Amino acid sequence: MSNYNENPFASSHSLDVNPFDDPPQQQQSSYNTRLEELQRREADLERRETELNQKADHIRKHGRNNWPFFYPLIFHSIQDEIPEASRPLITRLYQLWLVLLGTLILNMVACLIIFISDTKEGGSDLGASIGYIFVIGVLSFLLWYRPIYNGYMKASKTYSRSLDPMLTRIDYRSKHYMYFFFGGFHLLFSAYMIIGVPSTGSAGLIQTIKMYVAHHWVAAIIGTVALVGWTIQGLGNAFYFVQIYKHHNAAGHTMEKAKAELATHGAKAYFTRG
Repeated sequence: MSNYNENPFASSHSLDVNPFDDPPQQQQSSYNTRLEELQRREADLERRETELNQKADHIRKHGRNNWPFFYPLIFHSIQDEIPEASRPLITRLYQLWLVLLGTLILNMVACLIIFISDTKEGGSDLGASIGYIFVIGVLSFLLWYRPIYNGYMKASKTYSRSLDPMLTRIDYRSKHYMYFFFGGFHLLFSAYMIIGVPSTGSAGLIQTIKMYVAHHWVAAIIGTVALVGWTIQGLGNAFYFVQIYKHHNAAGHTMEKAKAELATHGAKAYFTRG
């Protein structure tokens, strides 16, 4: 029952409360949360501004080129140029190329130790292995990785809208056939390096077994690691070679079509991005 002596016009706010006191704990916590959020956004904006400035500075110095990082010669960005559905494939192929590059270096180190071990074939192995780093390393990127990268790039909707559809389709096919040709050669080369014939610049199976038998343990161990590298990148490239070939055939592309179209439009599509 309500109190009849209460003043209905009385203020519900006490006059004893100091309006200049600190806000209640709940309000203070909400204020701190908003302040932290603003600081986080400010830090994020500063980070983005720094990244944009770095990109702008890079473009001023090198244009759009960003690869290799130590001396940019070409533009390479799977995230920006390859359609989303094809990014995992191209990423794996790029990783396999990096494994190849690392394996070439390990192979050269193993051949160097074989040479130090005073084997008769050491000099030939060392010289050939050094040449492989530059020749195979560069040509593998240019002749089978880059063509398939460009082929899938040309298949993207963004890229195709800016070009004649017929020419884009021709470029797509021609890049695939270039990949099949040189990629197939690379698979044969990988099998050859896995075998490890003496005096050929390979620290493969035969050479590694010889090092174990002769108790040259350092050369044997590094040769084993190189052998594993040759095997991983060889089997990996073989797997994706088959996958790309199946996809290519399922899309209805044939050698006859590629020959007819290239005869009409020229072969420059083999060697250009656009």
